[in-house]
This record gives sequence, C-alpha cells and structure tokens, in this order.
Amino acid sequence: MSGHALTFEGVSKRYTSRGPLALDDVSFHVPRGSITGFVGHNGAGKTTAFSLVAGFLRPDAGSVDILGRGGFDPYVMKGVLGVLPQDAELPDRHTPRELLRHLCRLQGWTAGDAATEADRVLDIVRLTDRRDARIHTFSHGMRRRVAVASALVGAPPLVLLDEPLSGLDPVQQHALRDALAQLRGQQTLVISSHDLDDLERISDWVVMLKQGRCLRQGPIADVTGSKHLCSWRVSSPERVPLAVLTERLPEHRFTLRDDVLLEEAPSDGDLDQSSVVVMGLLAASAVPLRSVRRGVGLEQRFLDDVREG
Repeated sequence: MSGHALTFEGVSKRYTSRGPLALDDVSFHVPRGSITGFVGHNGAGKTTAFSLVAGFLRPDAGSVDILGRGGFDPYVMKGVLGVLPQDAELPDRHTPRELLRHLCRLQGWTAGDAATEADRVLDIVRLTDRRDARIHTFSHGMRRRVAVASALVGAPPLVLLDEPLSGLDPVQQHALRDALAQLRGQQTLVISSHDLDDLERISDWVVMLKQGRCLRQGPIADVTGSKHLCSWRVSSPERVPLAVLTERLPEHRFTLRDDVLLEEAPSDGDLDQSSVVVMGLLAASAVPLRSVRRGVGLEQRFLDDVREG
C-alpha cells in the first residue's frame, strides 16, 4: 500500500489547445494521515489540481494517484473522497441533519446509520444545537460549517477542503480549526486557503504552487525553518550589533531585513541556548525587542519563494 494519500507525477493541464498551461509538469505527494496546506496565489493551479483529483478534469499528461488506486473513478472509489468547493451551494429549505442524512443514503447507508453519521459530523463542526434549523436562517459562517460537514460524511480517507474557514468569525475559526486537527492521522485533509497563518497553525505538510508549477513541498517545520531559524522583530534596527552577534555565535548566520533580525542555526545547533545570548546582546545594545518566532512563517516563506521563483 502506498504511503501517500495523493500523488501527482508530471501532471500538465490546459483548458484549450492553444491556451496557457494551468498545470505544468507538476509533481508532489501528500502523506497519508497528514493535514496538508495547499498554497498558491489566484491562478496558481490549486482549483485545477482539486478538479483533477475529484475527476472533474483529466490530465493532458502525467498521472494522479489516490491512495495507491490510480485516478478517481466514482464507480470504484465510492466513499473514498470528500470535497468541499469554495462556493458550495446548500439547499435552503432543508435542515443540516436532513441534508447530511440524504448524502449518507446516497452512499448506501441505512436510515439509522445515516442519522448517526449526520449527528457525528455535525458535532465535529459544532452545529449539533442547530441541526434541525432551516439552512436559510443560517449566517454565512454557519453555512460554511454545514458544507465542511458534508465533505466529512462517511469519514472518507481523503478530503479536499477549499477555503473551509472562509467567512467564519475568530471564535468559529478556532473551534473548527481545532476540530479538523483532531482528524489528523484518521483522515488525510488537503486544505487550500489564502489565510496562511491559519494553514500554518493546522498543517503538518505543505505544497506550494506558482503559475502552474510546484515551488516547494515538505513538512511544515522544514518549510518554515522552525527547527533552525529564529526571527527577532526589533525597534531601532540600526542598533542591532551584527558584528558582535557573529563573533559570539560564529556558527550561526545573522541577517537584518528591515526590522527583523533573522538567525539561522546549523543543523545541529541549539536555538534555545543561542536565544539567551541574542537577547542579552540586544538588551546590551538598547535594542527593544517586539516579538520572537521560530522560523520565518509560512506567509513569509511563500512570499520569498514567489519573488525568487
């Protein structure tokens, strides 16, 4: 059995014979049981990639493999894939429970099992108390949670979620993000979002696209550099003692970008110990420290890669 829930191998796709490539020789994989952040600007190819996985499109070249079974076939892979489109429409006259029970019945569930499963996924998205209310009375954020629940019905091993947290208030975002995190290891979630801070909080694997090509993939800790990078945001950056820092920590590399001091440790370095030294030297040079974070952050890494790539 493949260790990957999803594999793209040399995939290319055009929408017209003379049009630009929406995907250009794209290769990446998604580990089973991971929560993977799918990152890219508008037009990067994320929606095309999702459509290829869901079977709405076929690749012009290359291959898409789902769970080691080849490309998606609805007759062979029943219940294997859950999909949340960005602009999913819901039937206003139904209740969430009715909608989800209907989706279960379409998959061949008995009435009793369908009711149990509908209640299970509504609990995941924190809508148990509104399960019998009409959807037309729901806010945008509540509708979005119903749509997420519909993609989770039947616990498919692979779930594609396009902007699942869009339109949710901060409390709802936090609750749903935590609920999705609980599925790590049980299901594979591929989440596309422009909110890279949210993706960084929940993801353990990242795939980055730019203009139809794969820029980067890998564990979130490696992509953001949280194991060997530290970002120090300071006031009065002109006072940062770069020469002294380099002298005291010669195996570490220091770079000043505007008001951020970036510290890069060797692979066997100890950022916890070096942080004490850096903080002491900044204080001795009267450099106010505004914030500290491990790594450069997913958003900054993506912006850097886009500029360089």
